[in-house]
Amino acid sequence: MSTYGTEAWELNQKLQAHNKTTFQLYDRSKIDFGHLLFDTRALWMLLIPVIVEQLLNSLMGMADTMMVSRVGSAAMSAVSLVDSINVLVIQIYAALATGAAIVCSQYLGKGDGEGANRAARQIFLTVFVISTALAVICLIFCRPLLRLVFGEVEPPVMRNSVVYFVITVLSYPFIALFQAGAAFYRAGGDAKFPMKVSMISNVLNIAGNAVLIFGMKLGVEGAAVATLTSRIFCAVVVLAALAKNKGQPIVLNDYLSIRPEFALIGTLLAIGIPSGIENGMFQFGKLAIQSTVSTLGTANIAAQAMAIIFENLNGMAGVGVGIAMMTVVGRCIGAARKEEARYYICKLSLYAEILTVFSCLFVYAISRPVMVLSGMEPESMRIAGELILAITLVKPFGWTLAFIMPYGLRAAGDVRFSMLVSICTMWFCRVMLAIYLMRTTDIGPMGVWIGMFADWTLRAFIFSGRYLSGAWLKKGIV
Repeated sequence: MSTYGTEAWELNQKLQAHNKTTFQLYDRSKIDFGHLLFDTRALWMLLIPVIVEQLLNSLMGMADTMMVSRVGSAAMSAVSLVDSINVLVIQIYAALATGAAIVCSQYLGKGDGEGANRAARQIFLTVFVISTALAVICLIFCRPLLRLVFGEVEPPVMRNSVVYFVITVLSYPFIALFQAGAAFYRAGGDAKFPMKVSMISNVLNIAGNAVLIFGMKLGVEGAAVATLTSRIFCAVVVLAALAKNKGQPIVLNDYLSIRPEFALIGTLLAIGIPSGIENGMFQFGKLAIQSTVSTLGTANIAAQAMAIIFENLNGMAGVGVGIAMMTVVGRCIGAARKEEARYYICKLSLYAEILTVFSCLFVYAISRPVMVLSGMEPESMRIAGELILAITLVKPFGWTLAFIMPYGLRAAGDVRFSMLVSICTMWFCRVMLAIYLMRTTDIGPMGVWIGMFADWTLRAFIFSGRYLSGAWLKKGIV
């Protein structure tokens, strides 16, 4: 072979090697499958409790809505409108919990238990201060906030909204502390305990609804009190358990001795703030859409509320996989096992896709019986049925890549890219397209879902490209 031929052959080999490394999902030759950080048993021990917890939370939310709907469309509409604000606030706490899970997982992956405990104490302090401040602000500006977000809705809906909002606002610090505490347990590989606490809490919530709504005829007020009580229970139990050293890697006690370490808080907020902005913008976008839906009348509001509940339900198993993925990938990154992180993202994304397909089919099958049992009015049921059918047909295509795969990218510290993509696709696809369709056509709330479908599709392409590029592996946290 000539010198030129030899050089050409070597160049071709280098190009093939480069393409193989850059574009394949993961490199099996760089993974020791006999010594994975999470073997199959350990992986499912983490996955199953998180998935069960998410599904139960969604099912209990659906049962909650069915009970409230028995009070009337005005009550159901009020709970739906207020919950869109509550979910916004809860998503901020979820972002802080996400930061907690990622940072603590990476510390534990490095074998630095002391660093994980220091981070946990600062997360506890930060979450408590932020959640308490938000609760106070919402209580002070309750009525102006509701009018600002929803405009002049029908008087019965507004009266119920004020009652429900004031009571549920009191639960903000408790749900925030529970989410942070649950994240500490999951970071340590224990997903069972938070699941058990959540299960008991959901039972208390449903039982409280039954007694207060139907037994004592308290309506929306009863639903709010039941929610508040269940969230107090969650926070108290988890914090009490964290204070006892029962073998868990992260222990929180002597809360009054915690003092702010601003450098560490800055590291935590570097993860939590972009995730919080992403989640916050996501919910602000939903509020903007909800404001438009609220002008379409009570039947459309109730139908949209039911469709949202079912859409949340058919995605909960996938979300559970994503939450577990943060712990798994975070541990891999902390242990400097980056190719293993790629492997787990692919594997868990496949699990999430399979679960999402089955969830969509199951939820569609039970949707009409559930709506009948909930006593929905015929017109609301008809509209909701059309929305749920569209969701069932579209969601299996792209939703997992749009929402579940990014959990793994965030666990590596790639939170700013995720934030920017999510904000742009949310506002330019989902919000603007949905509002345009609802205001210029007779499509009604279906416009909301067309905007969502466009959002899901675009995100799926962008995040898939980000994963394949490997740029997310160059980020660092601890």
